[in-house]
Amino acid sequence: MRVRRRLAISLMLGLASLPMATMARDKAAPSPATTRAQALVSFQRDLVSVLAPRADAMPLLGAALLARPLPNQPSSTNFHALITRAARADDASPAAQWARLTDCDAAARTCPNADALAALTAEAGDNAAIWLLKLGQDSANERRGDAREDLRRAAGAKLYDDYTGTALQALATTVGTLPPPPAAIDPGSAAGAWGVQVVMVFGVSGLLPAPQPGMQATARLCEDGKDDPAIRQSCLQLAHLLEWGSSPLARSLGLHLRETLSDDPEAQAAARAEMTNLAWEVRNFAALSARAAGDKALAQHLLALARNGGTEMSLMLAALRDEGIPLDAPGASEAAAIAPTASTVAP
Repeated sequence: MRVRRRLAISLMLGLASLPMATMARDKAAPSPATTRAQALVSFQRDLVSVLAPRADAMPLLGAALLARPLPNQPSSTNFHALITRAARADDASPAAQWARLTDCDAAARTCPNADALAALTAEAGDNAAIWLLKLGQDSANERRGDAREDLRRAAGAKLYDDYTGTALQALATTVGTLPPPPAAIDPGSAAGAWGVQVVMVFGVSGLLPAPQPGMQATARLCEDGKDDPAIRQSCLQLAHLLEWGSSPLARSLGLHLRETLSDDPEAQAAARAEMTNLAWEVRNFAALSARAAGDKALAQHLLALARNGGTEMSLMLAALRDEGIPLDAPGASEAAAIAPTASTVAP
């Protein structure tokens, strides 16, 4: 979500400014914001070092995610080492393998990680996200028959989960392992250490490269094959599953498919209204999360929601409800009944 990318700015500033330490001493002193960002990155390294000796999956997943954007990590505490251990832990869940999908070299065309994808197919074959990931691959490689089979498997799955909720839970349950150093805390922020933790949780998740299920490829396959009864049936079945999926992106695709493939004008109008509501929810949660960096009570609440687990969608909706923010956009149903809206699916 956009909010995680915005909260990642502090971390990116710190990461980008690390080489400054090697510059001549007569350069101007860094700004307070840059100093805080550098302290935040140092704190991130300390957290990884403290968490790395753990043997259980969730702390190792948190450590791996914290290590992922850090440059020049030692081989024993870099993303590859930690996510491999997290995936092999006795209590590992598919979320670790999902994160391990990005343990690859895009330049060498080894993404996603083949071993992780094979493990997910075996361990979480009832998750449509895995089959949409494969659909994107097969479509890119022009394996049309395989892509159709991927679509069928995705439509027959029990759920869609991209494990973002578990990643946020892993981060939220580990960032409190150490207190943040005073240098990392903005003296002008009322949130104090809680604000640092919010930036760590949502900022780190915004920095991470994420596996990309083939959303656009799925939309194209469904739209190009809408006159094929088998494809149309699979796409409508998938649409219903995605509408209850774990992420706003999945729900967006589900609503898009319902709007474009349904023969029922009322169903089309309802999909447009729900798409407007979804955009409203995402915008309001983005504003809420950005405000949390300077609001102690709100930061504590969002961190508690993340620690409780669930999905990205469930966290977002719970946060909005708890703040008294309506989930329906003003006038969404009326506007949707008048005219279609342009709906797009992000890559």
